[in-house]
Amino acid sequence: MSVFSTLLIVAPVFALIFAGWLVRRLGVLGPQATTEINRFVVYLALPALLFDIVAHVSWAEIWQPGFIAAFGLGAALVFALTCALGRRARRPLADAAIDGLNAAYANTGFIGFPLVLVALGREALAPTLIASIITVCAIFAVAIVLIEIDLQTESSRGRLALKVGKSLARNPLLVSPLLGAVFPLSGVAVPHSVDSFLKLLGGAASPCALVALGLFLAAERKPSTAAAGKGHAAVLVTLKLLLQPLLTWLLARFVFGLPAALTHAAVLLAALPTGTGPFMLAELYRRPAQVTSRVILVSTLLSLLTVSGYLMLVG
Repeated sequence: MSVFSTLLIVAPVFALIFAGWLVRRLGVLGPQATTEINRFVVYLALPALLFDIVAHVSWAEIWQPGFIAAFGLGAALVFALTCALGRRARRPLADAAIDGLNAAYANTGFIGFPLVLVALGREALAPTLIASIITVCAIFAVAIVLIEIDLQTESSRGRLALKVGKSLARNPLLVSPLLGAVFPLSGVAVPHSVDSFLKLLGGAASPCALVALGLFLAAERKPSTAAAGKGHAAVLVTLKLLLQPLLTWLLARFVFGLPAALTHAAVLLAALPTGTGPFMLAELYRRPAQVTSRVILVSTLLSLLTVSGYLMLVG
């Protein structure tokens, strides 16, 4: 697969970011649009998408323990390493958790499915679904828990645990996949009208998040603020595009002995650029988002070269 072929797949990502940037620059949407669109994604669209994904999962389809372990451990190790580096640099736990997402949250939904379909064929769609569940549900959930722990002010461990538990129980990004799991566990099919509703609402999650990212990038900033964090972002992009796929390959090839097809799927999915999840959380919890927005943009751009290079390497 050539760089041009990869560009055709990721072009809609850039187009949506540019659309958000343009409407903000033209004044069509005001300064509050970023927050409001992101809240729509977090409280409506993304929960519907997560519910929909989990509600339609079949156990036979996703039970591939070797792939789950290789991809999941690769993402978890990068997430944990990045959080540890952030804490060592005396960053708040909430910001370190968002950094961890920046380095481990692969864009499996918006880029992964079309890219894998073109590069590896339909047989690789099941591993892509598994990678999406691990990324969007498991890694995302861990980051939310860490952020909630950091933002609570209770000194007593018991009260802290209770307060964090209540906050998590009200978080739609955690509740929705748990509710969706009722359907595959019970064997009951999702009603057709509900399924249509979920598809319509969930389909807005990624596009709206990318438009919100464009709106954020278009906001006026002081030159010193715009230049800050470039080195930090470069480290996170390197961890995402190079370290995560390398770790995943080592785990898949030498630890779990996956067949070539599953190894290539795991590495390709791990090599994807950073998705919009970290930006959603940064905006939702009012954490600094400049580095996150830069990581998403730069990693998506550079992935044209890294992903194409990997695909050409493995033929």
